[in-house]
Amino acid sequence: MPHGDTWMSVCDAAFDDQDAEVVCRELNCGVPVQRLRADAFGEGEGPVWTQDIQCTHEESYISLCPLSPSPKDNCTHENDVGLKCSGYTDLRLVNGSDICSGRVERQYFTEWGTVCDGCMNMRAASVVCRQMNCGIAVSVVGVDWFGEGSGEIWADVFDCQGNETQLSQCSISSWSRAEYSHEQDVGVICSSAGL
Repeated sequence: MPHGDTWMSVCDAAFDDQDAEVVCRELNCGVPVQRLRADAFGEGEGPVWTQDIQCTHEESYISLCPLSPSPKDNCTHENDVGLKCSGYTDLRLVNGSDICSGRVERQYFTEWGTVCDGCMNMRAASVVCRQMNCGIAVSVVGVDWFGEGSGEIWADVFDCQGNETQLSQCSISSWSRAEYSHEQDVGVICSSAGL
């Protein structure tokens, strides 16, 4: 975190989930996946930021978040906080009759790509529909419904419980590393499609 001309690592006691949301948003890296201790990314050098950062999670920049006047005691570089963001920034359904049906495409940083048909089940599809304000999933369909996409094919498998409000909240299994083509692009039909 910058402070004047000096960069400082941040104490984990001064940084919570709402602060993490703001940081991932500011970096255009999606949403937080995990806050990590210093052993994940190594210890920093120089000063440690110890003032409690009190974001409401609606701020665009961490520098806009209020600070607590009282610093956290006993913070050293052993308490440096790390953050893993999803990188996933947006979602859309394309080539359908309306915004509630179509080929699933997700944005990773600035690049749009399709999702493989073996990577999404009905639980994940229902999360997609909920995120799009389109009710629940009626069907998960293959490429013959909405055609082949272009660009990157995201082969991560979404392990959703089904009650998440955003696809980015679902766990991802990255073991699916088979060769995919756009012939395996997945589509979703939501309950509000055509309404």
